[in-house]
Amino acid sequence: MYQQQQRYSAPAVSTASLLGQVLGMTGVGFLVSAAAGYLTQGFPYSASWIAMLVGFGFLIGISATRRNPALSLLMFYAFTACEGIGIGPVVGAYARLDGSGVVVDAASTTGLGMLTLAAVVYLTSFDFRKLSGIAFGALVVLVIAGLISAFTHFLHPGVYAWLTLGVFTLLVLVDFARIKAGNTGATAIELATSIYLDAINIFLALLQIFGGRSRDD
Repeated sequence: MYQQQQRYSAPAVSTASLLGQVLGMTGVGFLVSAAAGYLTQGFPYSASWIAMLVGFGFLIGISATRRNPALSLLMFYAFTACEGIGIGPVVGAYARLDGSGVVVDAASTTGLGMLTLAAVVYLTSFDFRKLSGIAFGALVVLVIAGLISAFTHFLHPGVYAWLTLGVFTLLVLVDFARIKAGNTGATAIELATSIYLDAINIFLALLQIFGGRSRDD
């Protein structure tokens, strides 16, 4: 979806420097999303859908402006703001229904999980990029299943959330392996976008799982 073949190669940097850049930009992106989501959690869902559509345009712009890092970074932060607006009403609904603790638990578990997965990649010798084809195929199947289930309801939301968690956990391993390799041709901003999207989807999946669990208690 966002792991594309590029005709332009990013300047070579050390893997440690690249990891620092990616994590720094991703962290700021999350703060932008959190602020945007908090300020717009009372917005109607129609506004969130519009924000998501606008954000998709910025997502395309990140790669389109990759030769201009400053503009590409601006596109990234604009995208994260739109994502925050997009998920704001969803997060607000969970907070009202299940309590703010569920949101905090999902966010903290996402953060700790991402750090753990990064450690797995950097502390082992296995090249998780070898699993990129499987990860991409699983993502395609997940999207198709989600679209079909939206009309037929053949998948329970909780089951779909666990499947989403599994697929994006695999994608996180692949994306951190790309950063570890350092010579994938992707810019730091594009890699940050990949990690950000992985984390947002994991957060939403955990929100569904934790929210469903709290209602069952």
